[in-house]
Amino acid sequence: MANFESLFNRLMEHEGGYVNHPNDPGGETMWGVTKRVARQYGYTGSMRNLPKATAQAIADKNYWQAVKGDELPRAVAWQVVDAAYNHGNRNAVKFLQRAIGASDDGIIGPRTLAAVKAMDQNDIILLFNAERLEFYTRLRTWPTFGRGWSRRIVGNLRWAAKDN
Repeated sequence: MANFESLFNRLMEHEGGYVNHPNDPGGETMWGVTKRVARQYGYTGSMRNLPKATAQAIADKNYWQAVKGDELPRAVAWQVVDAAYNHGNRNAVKFLQRAIGASDDGIIGPRTLAAVKAMDQNDIILLFNAERLEFYTRLRTWPTFGRGWSRRIVGNLRWAAKDN
């Protein structure tokens, strides 16, 4: 199964450093961590100065562990944690559940894990990214951020080819 530390740098390739785009409903972010999430985690400093190690700790606890990344095959885990970091855990898990034909309740339990293990990883990844791309296109911010989101999916499909 997967190891989050090995995937965190990959995640940072998508997220980069400091961003405060006026059209982003997430608001001010550093390393992909929103100010709201950083504050919930106890960080009180300037977002521009959020340490990368703090972002990694937040990502590990709030996303990786929440989507049970250690219990998923590495290639699938990468896709799910990247989506969780970008869309929230519940949406990412629902994408996975729809991809595997499970009830999309947004909670990874024994049935979801069993269905993942029973299905070809490549099929899961293709269907997962189809769900994710369809989700993106329904967002009101698609005209502003759609090109970047599409590139994110392209990058993840390329990673999928290397991961399997």
